[in-house]
Amino acid sequence: MITALYGLFSFIITAILVVFGTLLLVYLERRTLALFTLRYGPNRTGYEGIMQTVADAIKLLVKENCTPKASRKILFFTAPLIVFCPIISAFCLLPLSGNYIPLNIAPSIVLIMALISTPVIGVFLAGLSSGNKYSLLGAMRSISQALSFEIPLGICVLAITFMAGTLNINEIILAQNSPYGLFNWYFIPQILGCVVFFICTLALLNRTPFDLSEAESEFVSGYNVEYSGIKFAMFFLGEYALLFLVSLVFTALFFGGYLSPFGNWILPNSFVFLEQIFWLILKTFLVILTIILIRATLPRLRYDRLLEFSYKILLPLALINLNIAVLIRYFMISR
Repeated sequence: MITALYGLFSFIITAILVVFGTLLLVYLERRTLALFTLRYGPNRTGYEGIMQTVADAIKLLVKENCTPKASRKILFFTAPLIVFCPIISAFCLLPLSGNYIPLNIAPSIVLIMALISTPVIGVFLAGLSSGNKYSLLGAMRSISQALSFEIPLGICVLAITFMAGTLNINEIILAQNSPYGLFNWYFIPQILGCVVFFICTLALLNRTPFDLSEAESEFVSGYNVEYSGIKFAMFFLGEYALLFLVSLVFTALFFGGYLSPFGNWILPNSFVFLEQIFWLILKTFLVILTIILIRATLPRLRYDRLLEFSYKILLPLALINLNIAVLIRYFMISR
């Protein structure tokens, strides 16, 4: 009973933090894009426009929920939940510090990757159930894109588990702990996997230059064109929450998670958990900032070239990286 209450409490706290973090992330992206495209960005509501995202969220929540007559009602209402709920659940498996892990499960990285892959099912159901040809085409693109990029993504994660010798994400982080600091992080021996994982992350998030399922010039808005009100808000919130989640996972796998880049902690032992949270948030913020800058600079790829890029370039590179990880692990054990 106590374990169940602890799990429920952790889920609620995590969901609240994710919602507030996502609202802040939306504001950060809008301001950054405005800076790089010589625009003003949100600057009216609140100090420097910081309340604009909150105002937009309230506007979405009070808008009318329209349902097309040609839609399949059950699937139409279920799709936003399938997109949003697995992302919140995956956050509960991530360690924010060495002492705070909401749900510490042995094969946690496997479950995290499964939960990250689940929202694409909701995207497909949204496009299928809307009764709109643009929604259906966007959903079909999303499925084929996810299938093509999740294969090299999973191979990169498999290479990391070979290096660490575990499927637990907290143990993967601890395996990178060393007095040498960042020189023992996995982005150095797994630099090839780090690059492939990052590119696949952009495709998984439907971010530029891989945002083919939401191409406004081709599909109006893609799979969510028939959604409004709170259902559209759940899609929007889920998209940015997934950006935050995948950036955290990327940081944990390749950049030591909450570990200090100096190898030793700066603060006294009583405040180490604060330093751990600081390093995790800082690394994640830098990853998110890189993704935002890519959106501001790169054009959208053509769809056939996107799939060709995955199968002909990323997949072979991911397999080469896996062989490198196996060799490194073999020599580590043989010593």
